[in-house]
Amino acid sequence: MAVAADVKLEGLRAAVDKLDQISENEKAGFISLVSRYLSGEAEQIEWSKIQTPTDEVVVPYDTLSASPEDLNETKKLLDKLVVLKLNGGLGTTMGCTGPKSVIEVRNGFTFLDLIVIQIESLNKKYGCNVPLLLMNSFNTHDDTQKSQYPRIVTEDFLPLPSKGKTGKDGWYPPGHGDVFPSLNNSGKLDTLLAQGKEYVFVANSDNLGAIVDIKILNHLIHNQNEYCMEVTPKTLADVKGGTLISYEGRVQLLEIAQVPDEHVNEFKSIEKFKIFNTNNLWVNLKAIKRLVEAEALKMEIIPNPKEVDGVKVLQLETAAGAAIRFFEKAIGINVPRSRFLPVKATSDLLLVQSDLYTLVDGFVIRNPARTNPTNPSIELGPEFKKVANFLARFKSIPSIVELDTLKVSGDVWFGSGVTLKGKVTIAAKSGVKLEIPDGTVLENKSLS
Repeated sequence: MAVAADVKLEGLRAAVDKLDQISENEKAGFISLVSRYLSGEAEQIEWSKIQTPTDEVVVPYDTLSASPEDLNETKKLLDKLVVLKLNGGLGTTMGCTGPKSVIEVRNGFTFLDLIVIQIESLNKKYGCNVPLLLMNSFNTHDDTQKSQYPRIVTEDFLPLPSKGKTGKDGWYPPGHGDVFPSLNNSGKLDTLLAQGKEYVFVANSDNLGAIVDIKILNHLIHNQNEYCMEVTPKTLADVKGGTLISYEGRVQLLEIAQVPDEHVNEFKSIEKFKIFNTNNLWVNLKAIKRLVEAEALKMEIIPNPKEVDGVKVLQLETAAGAAIRFFEKAIGINVPRSRFLPVKATSDLLLVQSDLYTLVDGFVIRNPARTNPTNPSIELGPEFKKVANFLARFKSIPSIVELDTLKVSGDVWFGSGVTLKGKVTIAAKSGVKLEIPDGTVLENKSLS
């Protein structure tokens, strides 16, 4: 196997050397990732060694000290912070051609608008200077940089772009684990360190709950934690999310891809693994510099097989959350669910555009009139999948403050001022257009 792997790697290296669309840094990063993959470093977790993390390792949010009352003290903390949003998500699942962050969320503002307004209002309020960085995968680069790696053809283990596939299809973004080397290779890391910055808060641009939290920043600076992952209690909707475990004395991210088949159901159970990774990460900048330069960030490799025009290809990815085990004094913080409000589909868009939330200074605030701490469960049929269709089918977004579940299927159109309460199911029969008149109130009803 070792010989075959060496031959594969040499062939790939020679072909990659000839690709002029990527930098030398990217080539080196890619070859290093592939050689780790071929050497079988993606070792399985020994299930019996997994331990549930204690409160010292995954700190409950409500045990954190209050943030300083003195505005000047708060300013000092915030001046050590940088915010980095992972802007790589394409809105393709929602029928958009560009990055998801330019979808309008509320009041004509896009995700990106809201992020900018939040940072501006924070800087204004405290007189601080928190910079905002956007990390784009090459897929979204034209619109708003991060690496691109060539897809590997499974059959002969050569890069797809060297076979004439020079367009976008030949390449892939290697996952957000790339954020740390990218910060360093771009020179940004040195600039930030020179400005006295100490921590970066990394979050997905589509998570509307991922706002700067002074209590968390204060805790990390005081306790010298080099890395913090925000986790939150799992619900049945989150069973596939990665979780934090204690493993051989270190805190580690466990992703579903690493779980042996016979333990997948156990992994998905809410009883044993009670928390999941929100991908809100706080990381010490000096620690990033130290680990990247030592090439010590060897995160678990996630092999992602795909097919491009009938050709089977492999893309190797890493996740930023998996880096937790390489940092000193790394912790999780078990945060309220309100810090995890991702918009992955139009059903999520319905939640954030409804009266369940209001907008204050770019922050999406939950309506206190809703007493249930969990959000309604919403299932919309394929007619609502694309943003344009979703928006066309609602004259106005219904009131859902008292809604528990909503299931909509078929050719359904909503009038304005509709109110939904309790459990509501609306199913249009095949070939029939079902219109919900203006001002309708539906409470615990099934319409068909």
